Amino acid sequence: MGITESLKRGTIDLLLLTLLKEKDMYGYQLVQVLTSRSGGRYTLSEGSMYPTLYRLMEKGLISDRSEQVGKRRTRIYYHLEPAGEAYLEEIRSEYLSISEGIQQVLDAAQRPKNTN
Repeated sequence: MGITESLKRGTIDLLLLTLLKEKDMYGYQLVQVLTSRSGGRYTLSEGSMYPTLYRLMEKGLISDRSEQVGKRRTRIYYHLEPAGEAYLEEIRSEYLSISEGIQQVLDAAQRPKNTN
């Protein structure tokens, strides 16, 4: 697995739950909004997203509902549950803290070294 895929794996819950906090969305919509908002830097295939959505549902963090679209199509919309909101705040806080620590390490490595 490449570096990008590893980083995505660690952030997919955070990003999907963040999008669902705004409004209920269906799978393809989640992929499109994520790609658009990241400027194309974070792309996610539907095939790799659905196992995450199913896991979040099993944990009671999100729920789903079917909605008829047209005569023959059904869309599954995902909804953030209160437990999901609490979990989102927890992982968002952890992510921001870790990101800040990583940035501090990167910034320190860029400073000129003292030659005394």
